[in-house]
Amino acid sequence: MARGHAAQVQKRYIDGVRRAAANSVTGLARTRVSPNALTTTGVLLCLAAAVAVYFEYRNEILWFWVGAALFIVGSILDILDGALARQSNKATPFGAFVDSTTDRLSESFVLAVVAVVFMRDGNELALLATFAAVVGSLLVSYTRARAEALGLKGDVGLGSRAERVVVISAGLILAPWWVWLPLAIYLLNVTAWITVGQRAWSVRRQLQERES
Repeated sequence: MARGHAAQVQKRYIDGVRRAAANSVTGLARTRVSPNALTTTGVLLCLAAAVAVYFEYRNEILWFWVGAALFIVGSILDILDGALARQSNKATPFGAFVDSTTDRLSESFVLAVVAVVFMRDGNELALLATFAAVVGSLLVSYTRARAEALGLKGDVGLGSRAERVVVISAGLILAPWWVWLPLAIYLLNVTAWITVGQRAWSVRRQLQERES
């Protein structure tokens, strides 16, 4: 019962994000702004976010917050590009491929620099957790892609990209205080690896149902 309720809450959340994205690009769809332009801008902003976080040793509050702001805006653009492609009838299989690939780059840029921050602090556990979070996040996307390549549903699980963006952003905003950034990375690990397990189990169950 609790699991079903959690799934319903997550579905409503994801549907709400998609509706908000669709409504946001209604005006853009009438302009010459292309989905690729949003994708490129989003990736560049996330790269700039990583550069900003790198300089946190000079002023933690300033550079963590600048990095968080850039990452949030860049991630929003990464969400809107797909909605714009659908609204403007410019969606293509290659565009979807590029969009998915750049999404992974955006997260990896920021997490790589977060690993550098932990290395400076001598926090080996958080450093290893960051690498594990990168692998887990990539596997979340890979398991979905493989499931859908088999003609199966692959978007199950609690750790989709929208949730990962929220966790990373919160970690950056709260990073100057106490151990919030390491806690965010640990939480990112938990959600990512649980999601990988959920998707593997879902694929197994769907294949068994297909065979029977």
